Amino acid sequence: MHRPYVSKEISWLSFNGRVLQEAADPSVPLVERLKFLGIFSSNQDEFFRVRVATLRRLLKLRKRAIQLIGTDPKVILDAVQHLVLQQTRTFDALYDQLLQELRQEGIFIHPIAGLSSAQLAFVRQFFQHEVRPSLVPLLLHRRARPVVRDHEIYLAIQLQGPEGQEPDYALIRVPTDQVSRFVLLPGPRNERHLILLDDVIRIGLPQIFSFFDYTDFAAYTVKLTRDSELDLDDELFKSFPQKVQDSLKRRRSGVPVRFVYDRDMPAAMRQRLQRLFNITDDEACIPGSRYHNFKDFMKFPKLYKKKFYFPTANPVLHPHIDPNGSVFAAMRRRDLLLHFPYHTFDHFIDLLREAAIDPAVESIRLTAYRLARRSQIVNALMSAAQNGKKVFVVVELQARFDEAANLEWAGLMREDGVRVVYGVPGLKVHSKLCLITRNEARRRERYATIGTGNFNEDTAELYADHLLLTTDRRITAETHRVFEFFENNYRLPMFRHLVVSPFYARNKMRRLIRHEIQAAGQGKEAWIDIKINNLSDPETVNLLYDASRAGVRIRLICRSMFSLVPGRPGVSDNIEAISIVDRYLEHSRFFIFANSGKPLYYISSADWMPRNFDRRVEVACPIYDSDLQQELREYFEVQWQDNVKARVLDEDLHNRFRHRGKKDKPLRAQEKLAQIIGKRTQGLAVSATE
Repeated sequence: MHRPYVSKEISWLSFNGRVLQEAADPSVPLVERLKFLGIFSSNQDEFFRVRVATLRRLLKLRKRAIQLIGTDPKVILDAVQHLVLQQTRTFDALYDQLLQELRQEGIFIHPIAGLSSAQLAFVRQFFQHEVRPSLVPLLLHRRARPVVRDHEIYLAIQLQGPEGQEPDYALIRVPTDQVSRFVLLPGPRNERHLILLDDVIRIGLPQIFSFFDYTDFAAYTVKLTRDSELDLDDELFKSFPQKVQDSLKRRRSGVPVRFVYDRDMPAAMRQRLQRLFNITDDEACIPGSRYHNFKDFMKFPKLYKKKFYFPTANPVLHPHIDPNGSVFAAMRRRDLLLHFPYHTFDHFIDLLREAAIDPAVESIRLTAYRLARRSQIVNALMSAAQNGKKVFVVVELQARFDEAANLEWAGLMREDGVRVVYGVPGLKVHSKLCLITRNEARRRERYATIGTGNFNEDTAELYADHLLLTTDRRITAETHRVFEFFENNYRLPMFRHLVVSPFYARNKMRRLIRHEIQAAGQGKEAWIDIKINNLSDPETVNLLYDASRAGVRIRLICRSMFSLVPGRPGVSDNIEAISIVDRYLEHSRFFIFANSGKPLYYISSADWMPRNFDRRVEVACPIYDSDLQQELREYFEVQWQDNVKARVLDEDLHNRFRHRGKKDKPLRAQEKLAQIIGKRTQGLAVSATE
């Protein structure tokens, strides 16, 4: 029997299509819709830098690649090209539509031709004083191989001399790291007039090249995306951090995997640039509009009307944590489950700050994958080390695109006495663990926090995640064993409660699913509820198909990559799946198994992908407290009932919104959860189905 499997690349593009739907949704505030365009653009950049780059590497392996991934990478790349071009057309039309809606609100992003004489004079002055000092023109006829940065936009300029002469060409990087992409223009008080930095530079081209006798200038935006996989060399005499640093340098000159260009660019000029950038594959070329790098729209200038934005969200305190009291005392009383961004992340910061100055605290251990730009966590850890605590931090140097920042943080912590190790050889440490040891009444007591998301106060405001705070000795003892493994990789600990990759997770999940299959065969209660970011592990997909055929009811809430096909007769009749894309990034992972009427609950740092099972240190943690189990159950049911932002995941990948009948009340899960958690903090009860 054929078992359908959707490639993770195609399913990921379908997810990014859901992001694009948010930009098209008129119920989303106007500036937030622009930001979703920026998120879509940023997502697509990373997709090419990683997934497309990997597929192009696999192309070189030919038949071996088909054995590795089960299909021809050329077939996937062709499908990717088709979908990307399709989404690009949708994106361009949406941008034009949003510009029109902005104009109706008195907000104008001007093309050059739309400037008044006063505005044009302002732009010329602004260019001369604020922009020109940051520009470095590269004349292509004088420099054959300019260094073109990945992830940046450039103006490719055609310089026309006296009639009859061949044109010259130049490149200018648009310096958005030094000057805002959006330049505010003078205009009436009740309006906002803007121009993009790209066009400011276009206006200033005659000044830049005033030393030459060029008579005409034409500028087209281009962007190069490079293979960004880290290639760590095998040099025996280099430290691991040095290998990472060297690989980051090589990333800057990685193989081009995408060349986005203004579709109005003359063909001869495009071909010249392709040769210059060493792009031999036309499929790597994506025709675009006049403007690229819409990720900058995530930082669109603040406007004056509240209706342009989501309502201000204020995270609430957990009802069992006194903001003026001890977090340790709260944890001793009961296990706690924080739900971000609805709960404040300050509770975790306060725990570390308390530990840093508490005389009874002996040690703090923590895993760091992605840290905030101005990390209060690092400050607390360094404070603890200076106060004589033993502080041990596992810094993952292979956290994609955060490698340089993590190297810097590691260096700062080491300077202040923190013991830092760089993960585990051959494995990426993706688990989210913190363990604090206190001396209490002549014995050591441990306090553990285990989460689904990074210890990062910035993303905690935007990502939906869970964090368990516990003193349960079953959990804390095994968390201690995980940290012992980080210190002594040659010793493989045993676990009865935590589910740790890459040693136990695959077998554990296999047994749990098979137990449900067995229960269904015996006529017992059999179901699985799964909330996850990505599901692409072929073995797990097939096990879920087996479970469906056996009569196990399976409900899946999956944010992005989703290789399973629900609802296929005879294969997945008992599987339903939805995806929620809304204001917050759905990042949490938890799994609930019926277990013959005695449900098992797990929160996890891991998705169900080969890398999470086999090549990462991940931790799934059981939730034993019945009250916390009920919180997770309620959380899942609210999300499952969403009929505003939930899309049905099915075989055709059309991202249809879940049908809502005329009598059905709209239920937007993220808003409902904010209400439930807020009222719980106020000591009020509220029903998930209210």
